[in-house]
Amino acid sequence: MNKTVIITGATGNLGSAVTKKFLTEGYTVIATVTSEEAKKGLPPSDKLQAEIVNLTDENETENFVQRTIAQHRKIDAALLLVGGFAMGNIGATKGEDIKKQLALNFHTAYNVTRPLFAHMMENGEGRLVFIGSRPALNAAAGKNLIAYGLSKSLLFKLAEYLNEEAKGRNVTATVVAPSTIDTPLNRKDMPNANPDNWVKPEALADVLEFVVSGKSAPLRETVLKVYNNS
Repeated sequence: MNKTVIITGATGNLGSAVTKKFLTEGYTVIATVTSEEAKKGLPPSDKLQAEIVNLTDENETENFVQRTIAQHRKIDAALLLVGGFAMGNIGATKGEDIKKQLALNFHTAYNVTRPLFAHMMENGEGRLVFIGSRPALNAAAGKNLIAYGLSKSLLFKLAEYLNEEAKGRNVTATVVAPSTIDTPLNRKDMPNANPDNWVKPEALADVLEFVVSGKSAPLRETVLKVYNNS
C-alpha cells in the first residue's frame, strides 16, 4: 500500500484504532495531534508523521495542509476524526454551547477539507471521510443533544455539496455515522448498558479503511450507519 492519508484526532479512542489500522495496512499516515505530549500516544512507525495543529484555526490548518501536499506530493485521503460531545436539550443549550460544538465537530473538519478538496479535484481522485452521528440523523436520539446534533448535521450537508461538485471525478466524501462507540469513558458513563451492543473502535477502523481502499471505488454519495446492535 503506497497511499498517503491524513488522520486528525489520531490519539483519541477512535483515532488510535484507526491510526494503528492504517499503519498495519501499509499506508503512510500524517497524524494531527494537539501537543508534543500527545505524540507519545502514537505508535512507533517509519510510515507515521505527527504534526501539531490547531484545527480550529483556519489559517494554521491550511498552512499544514499545503505543507503536507508539498512534502508528499499527493494526499489520497483524509479521515477527519476530531470531535466532541455535549449534552443538553434546547432549554439547556445556549448559543455559546452551539459555537463550541461547531468549532470542535464541524470547523475542524471543514478547515482541512477546503484546501484538500481542491488538491484532490486537481488530481482527479481522493477520499474525504467524515464522522457523523446518529443524533444528527434521528430527532429522537438528538433532542437532548441539540448542540452536538446540529454540529454533526452540517457534515452530512457538506458531504452532499462536495459530492455534487465532484460528480464525474474520482473524488468522494463519505459520512460514517456510528452509534455508541465502546470506549472507557462511555463504559464509565453508562454502567448499566451492554457494551457488546456498541461499535468497537477496531470495527469502525475496518470500515474506514474499506472506504479509503480501492474496494470502495463504486461507492458515491455514501452515508454508512455503523450501529451494531445499539
